[in-house]
Amino acid sequence: MAIFAKLKKKGMKLSKNIVFSFVLLIIIAALYRVMPGRPGGFAPQIAMALFAGSVIKDRKYAFALPLFSMFISDMIYHVMYLTGAGIFPGFYEGQITNYILFGLITVVGFFVKEKNLVSIAAGSLVGPTVYFLISNFFVWTSNAGLARPNTWEGLMQCYVDAIPFYRTSIMATLFFSAVLFGSYFLLTRAAKVNINAGTQR
Repeated sequence: MAIFAKLKKKGMKLSKNIVFSFVLLIIIAALYRVMPGRPGGFAPQIAMALFAGSVIKDRKYAFALPLFSMFISDMIYHVMYLTGAGIFPGFYEGQITNYILFGLITVVGFFVKEKNLVSIAAGSLVGPTVYFLISNFFVWTSNAGLARPNTWEGLMQCYVDAIPFYRTSIMATLFFSAVLFGSYFLLTRAAKVNINAGTQR
């Protein structure tokens, strides 16, 4: 009974630590996204969506992790825009598409195995590709961006326009996926070692 109580106590501590880590992750990712001088497309939100879909078993929290991070950074962008400190609004017409896309990327994360490097790498390529293809299709249909004509050639040119961002997005997702999945693996392994050590005392 004493061992069971100790395990339960350890488990509660682990859960609180992980929740705190996720909250901290949301805040850090949001602040990084609005950081001046950040390369266009080099942001952690796609990796966060993949990570959340893969690791967080409660689906509502899996969707919430990247979406909250996006929402916080969008609010910061908008405040900066309203105060004259930024040139881009945080909230704009058609923005809901971004949130839907990150929800879709979270679904991609459902199929990523959290301890399989090949699966993580594949997800890190699929996620940015899904975002690139769908987001730029909507840019083309709405005549946003460089307002390419609504023809096949215009669609292809719209995709060509976005290739630099796509390339950067892939590099960012690979990097941040390595950080997120790697940190989670080390955290959970350390927690298991501590629990095992506690049972042997």
